[in-house]
Amino acid sequence: MFKVVIPARHASTRLPGKPLLDIGGLPMIVRVAQRAAQSGADALVVATDHAGIADAVRAHGFEAVMTRSDHATGTDRIAEVAEQLGWSPATVVVNVQGDEPLIDPDLIRQVAQALDQDPESSIATASSAITDSADFFNPAVVKVICDIHGRAMYFSRAPIPWARDAFAASRDTLPAALGAQRHIGIYAYRVRFLQRNARLDPAPMEQVEALEQLRALWHGYRIRVMADVPMPHAGVDTPDDLERVRALFAGGQV
Repeated sequence: MFKVVIPARHASTRLPGKPLLDIGGLPMIVRVAQRAAQSGADALVVATDHAGIADAVRAHGFEAVMTRSDHATGTDRIAEVAEQLGWSPATVVVNVQGDEPLIDPDLIRQVAQALDQDPESSIATASSAITDSADFFNPAVVKVICDIHGRAMYFSRAPIPWARDAFAASRDTLPAALGAQRHIGIYAYRVRFLQRNARLDPAPMEQVEALEQLRALWHGYRIRVMADVPMPHAGVDTPDDLERVRALFAGGQV
């Protein structure tokens, strides 16, 4: 059993009011909730600090919880929800981003199961194989390296692992045995970790790489990574993204 929380902020630099933007006749946040509800979660909550978002969510039959407006991250907002609703420390919670109206319900369920089956890990996430050299060398594409147990050793914007001999000859293609993995930004947490996370000091490497997940590794928490999952649809960050997703819904492709 697991729960899903969808953090949703109204403020957005590139797309103000993003959760309430229309996609095929419904607010984006409702589209996300509809997909997440298919994951099999025993509870689904939208966590927001905006009354309009909460009203839209409730109007379409989903639960919304009002949270403080001063949370630095979505993870902190989820921790407040867990506290408000009295979830037990062992509860598994999946963080689904509020701007992913095409999120795969199976991916949500699989990440939750990966954490449930790994009692030594505090977080679970996912990654997809990188086959294109442009993606591998792109700092906007976050890479992850795992140990033999499938737990993260490091996340980086740098091209890791580095194929010394192959890249000395050419960087146009990736060696077949490289095994590079692109991190996919979906997380499952145990509530006990959420309770501790807000008190953890930022890690030096987290600040250098601008990757929040490095804080957990720095402090000794284990992160289980589901590797080689199919690359999911991109979320909605820009007006172009919004039009792309609207076209998919209008064309009946989702």
